[in-house]
Amino acid sequence: MRVLITGASGMLGRDLLLALRDRDVTALSRVDLDITHLDSVRDALAGHDVVVNAAAYTSVDDAETHEDAAYAVNANGPENLATAANEHGARLIQISTDYVFDGEAREPYAEDARCAPRSAYGRTKAAGERLSRAAHPSGTSIVRTAWLYGAHGSNFARTMLRLAGEREKWAVIDDQIGQPTWSHDLAHRIVEMIDKDVPAGVYHGTNSGSTSWYGFAREILRDAGLDPDRVTRTDSGSFVRPAPRPSFSVLGHDGWSKVGLAPMRPWDVALADAVTSGALTA
Repeated sequence: MRVLITGASGMLGRDLLLALRDRDVTALSRVDLDITHLDSVRDALAGHDVVVNAAAYTSVDDAETHEDAAYAVNANGPENLATAANEHGARLIQISTDYVFDGEAREPYAEDARCAPRSAYGRTKAAGERLSRAAHPSGTSIVRTAWLYGAHGSNFARTMLRLAGEREKWAVIDDQIGQPTWSHDLAHRIVEMIDKDVPAGVYHGTNSGSTSWYGFAREILRDAGLDPDRVTRTDSGSFVRPAPRPSFSVLGHDGWSKVGLAPMRPWDVALADAVTSGALTA
């Protein structure tokens, strides 16, 4: 089985490469493949059985003023990949996000919950879900993730460890709830999906449980052997940004049981492994 990874130089892409290191893998970064060009995508997919699209326009705030550019990558790109996958008889695993929801729920969003994005980024990712499934309905799986952190690239967990080396105290918001998700765990879940040949559908690729950004920050420090009380509580009104953030980003995991997989492990267990194993550095 030949697997193509797009966005292979990003946080998740690099963990996918490690998780698939014993497979026949083609890894393409943004420089190697512009997924907004259909002919280039068709050429790249030839001879592959599965494509995992980890390429995305992820500048959430910039997307508010550059929505067309974000749409090209987050919506047209997945549509192109799905079109080419359909033509080549391949499967597509499209990585999506909690931002497709409005963030106003008080119980976990089910896989079939209505998308109602509030930001340009969320709108473009929701369009990518819709267009890719329409282009290849029998072969496209959507994997929504949230609060992703890992060894590579900029992310919240690494920022907290950096701040711990620079400041005695700092504030983190406590009124947004979500599911910290280790990119290592998500990468291995995607490999399980490939190996089990899971049917097309929507799946929620987040670690189990939930916490606030404040709770996440405290746990990072605790696992690193630092004093969690160095983090103080604040609210989202103290950190106004161009794009609205979901206040509630907890995703339900019923879809996994339907394909014979257990939900991903609890977020705090995964975080402890990430920190103590040395996978996370400032």
